[in-house]
Amino acid sequence: MAVAPARSATPVRAVAAEEKPRITLSREEAGQGARLTVRGTGWRPDTLLTLLVCGQRAVGGTNACANTEGRAVTTDADGGFREKIPVAEPPKPCPCVVRASTVTGAYAAANADFRVAGHPVAPLPEKRAGGRLTVLAARLEGDSGLLNWFGAPQRRKLVLTVGNVGSDRARDPVFEVGSAHGVLAPEWERQRWRGTIDPGRKARVELTVELAAGAHGAYTAAARRDGRVLTEQPWNVGRPWGVTLFWALLCLVVPLLVFRLGMLIVDRVRPRRPAPPAERTRGTADTSRGLPWFTPDAVAAPPPAGPGTAAPHPGEPGAEERSGRGAGGPYGRDTEERSGRGAGTVRGDAGPNAAEQP
Repeated sequence: MAVAPARSATPVRAVAAEEKPRITLSREEAGQGARLTVRGTGWRPDTLLTLLVCGQRAVGGTNACANTEGRAVTTDADGGFREKIPVAEPPKPCPCVVRASTVTGAYAAANADFRVAGHPVAPLPEKRAGGRLTVLAARLEGDSGLLNWFGAPQRRKLVLTVGNVGSDRARDPVFEVGSAHGVLAPEWERQRWRGTIDPGRKARVELTVELAAGAHGAYTAAARRDGRVLTEQPWNVGRPWGVTLFWALLCLVVPLLVFRLGMLIVDRVRPRRPAPPAERTRGTADTSRGLPWFTPDAVAAPPPAGPGTAAPHPGEPGAEERSGRGAGGPYGRDTEERSGRGAGTVRGDAGPNAAEQP
């Protein structure tokens, strides 16, 4: 008979461990300064919890709770507890709740409706999609490469360390990432981060930021969620000098190519000079005219006339004819005739006294 209770105790304890955490209150309404007893069951054994009175059903996280009047309690071996807390007015209007949540270990939380007498009541705000994230640290990672030097789009990673200060888990949160230049507003792009961030936990989030091709100057990379800007990081982008070098070379090469092409066109379309008639009939040029110093029969040209010498008459024979017509030399017939005429002229000019001379 002693064995049967031992066998039935194990399933009972397993069922109690699988029970969902929950809390109950000693009263549903109380004014500020009153004492409220909170009981809990279904929690993990020996777990530290916090008890808070929160407004707006704790939708805004611990920012909507009376944190200064909160209490801490540790569960017993069966996962239960009993604790008294003072009633305080939360910073947000009601509807209010008493909220119990774990501090260590796996996250767990439970709420119980409660009315704070005399505290204002207002409609609940729109519930945010999964927790309330805040940025604990942020930085830009990455560097420029060779392609960026020639104007390729710049790309960086915006690394965020975010913490969940809300009361709900943040599952696959969606961020908006953008970049701003000067006074221009950023253009936002939606990016989803895959993962879950429990309340009170933090995680590393990597988002990609990209600029347009050829962008340079002072930029600002920013991230936001639910319309609230989480962080802004300065981003100084260097000038793509490769593009400047390309345009400089293009301004030098293109005019040179145009000039060479124009010269080829001009060389093709310009008219050709006709050949001289002698060259068309004979087929070869007369080298004796162009190069007289290569002919064997050529003689030296006469010395230039002095200042007192008259130019030869067009009808008179040339220098070549007076020099003996080629190979005659100084003893040719023309030389003798000129010397005879010269002698006769001298004798004729002597006058009447010439005959008397012996």
